[in-house]
Amino acid sequence: MQAIKPPHIYYEWVELLEAIKEKTDDNAVLNALRQGTVVWEPVIAERLTIALFDSINSRIAEATERFRQDINRAGDQESQIVRALLALRKEMGFLYSVTDLPAIPERERKHYCSLVRKNADDIQKSLEDLAKTDRSGKTASIVRNNRVNVF
Repeated sequence: MQAIKPPHIYYEWVELLEAIKEKTDDNAVLNALRQGTVVWEPVIAERLTIALFDSINSRIAEATERFRQDINRAGDQESQIVRALLALRKEMGFLYSVTDLPAIPERERKHYCSLVRKNADDIQKSLEDLAKTDRSGKTASIVRNNRVNVF
């Protein structure tokens, strides 16, 4: 695939954020976003923030649904459960990277990163709470040892 041009105007940013939402060559898109620039003025900042979190929320919803399906298929197969947890962790780490872009002013970037981290923390807490129902402790151990909020 050819290199993706870094975004410099609002329209280019929106196109790449849509590509993130659609999972179009994540690594190439992320690399382009990291090289992008933007004039962070109120109207553009607001619209880019909306587009950014539309993409992120869509990916989180899809990732958690895929995780749920993977866990349902896994049954008691520990390796399948671990694989599902690691896939969810990878997705959350990628989304964290999408919010940690040099073109976003530091204050906003820290806030956006904290929102993604909080979401991952909430998912981890929910998984740990659900795992408490397993009397053997096996599920709790798997969830604790394969955290989704490590990035």
